[in-house]
Amino acid sequence: MSTVSTTTIDEQLRQQVQQLGAYIGRTPLHRITRLFNKPGVTVYAKKEWEQLSGSVKARAGYAIFKAAIDNGMLNRQTSLLDATSGNTGIAYAAVGKQLGVPVTLCLPENASPERKEILQSLGADIIFTSRFEGTDGAQQVAFALATENPRKYFYADQYKNDNNWKAHYNTTAPEIVEALPGITHFVAGLGTTGTFTGTGRRLKELVPGIHLTSLQPDNPLHGLEGWKHLETAIVPGIYDDKVADDNFEVSTEESWEIIKAAYHYENLLLSPSSAANLAGALHVAEKLHRGVVVTILPDNADKYKDIIKKLL
Repeated sequence: MSTVSTTTIDEQLRQQVQQLGAYIGRTPLHRITRLFNKPGVTVYAKKEWEQLSGSVKARAGYAIFKAAIDNGMLNRQTSLLDATSGNTGIAYAAVGKQLGVPVTLCLPENASPERKEILQSLGADIIFTSRFEGTDGAQQVAFALATENPRKYFYADQYKNDNNWKAHYNTTAPEIVEALPGITHFVAGLGTTGTFTGTGRRLKELVPGIHLTSLQPDNPLHGLEGWKHLETAIVPGIYDDKVADDNFEVSTEESWEIIKAAYHYENLLLSPSSAANLAGALHVAEKLHRGVVVTILPDNADKYKDIIKKLL
C-alpha cells in the first residue's frame, strides 16, 4: 500500500489555501447619505463584514496563514498560535477549519460572549488571559507558549507580522481606488495598525496628495474593542507613525451615539469600532469644502448583541 508523501500533502494544503482566497476581500462601499449630507463632500464606508469570518481581519488572518503555509512554517501537525481580541482569532479559526489546520488563541477573558461562542464553534483552542491586561497581556502569554513549545506552535504574532499590513496594501487600498478613483481622504482606527498602515501606504502611492487620518480612543480605559491607546499600550511592531498626516481621538460615548444614528439614518448595525471609524470620518468630512472621504467598517453588530439591545 502506497503512502502519500509529506511533500504531496504540503502541496495540497498550498493549493487549498490559494483557493480560499476567493472568499477574502472585494467588499462593497456604502455611501453615507442621510447621516451626513454636505454639498461637494461625500463619505463612503467599506463594509468589511461581507467576507469570510465576517470582519476586516479576514484579510490579515488569511494573508498570515497563507504566507506561513507557503513558507513551510505551518501545516496540519502545527498549531497557529496568536493573541487576539476576537476578530483576528475568528479569521484564523475560520481559515483553519477550512484547511484542517489547528488554531490556538490567547484571548482576554472579558471578550464578548458572542466572540467566545464563535471561536469555540470553529474549533479553536482558547487560552483565556487576564481581563485587566487586555491584548498586551495576551501577547505575553502567547510569546511564552511559543518560546516553550517551538515545534508545537507557529507563532503568527499579528502585531509584528508584516503580512498583516501587506494584506491591506495588496487588497484593501486597490479595491478602494478602483471603486473611487477620486478619493481625497482616508480615515481609520489603530489596533494592530495593519489596516491603516497597509492601506495608507498604498493609497499614497496610488493617489498622490491623499490625506490620511488615523484614529485612537481618547483614553486608556476605553470601550472600543480592538483599538489601542498607543500612548499607554505596547506599540505594534508594524506601526509606522509616518503614514498618518494627522491623528484624531474618538470617545467611546461618541461611538455609542453613532451606533444609534447609523441604525436610524443609514440602516447599518455597527460594532463600536466601526461606529468610531465612522465618527472620525464624519469629523474629517465636516471640515471640508470638497472631498471624498473613505473609512472602514471592520465588522457589524453581530458580536455585540447585548450592547446593541441596550442602545437601540
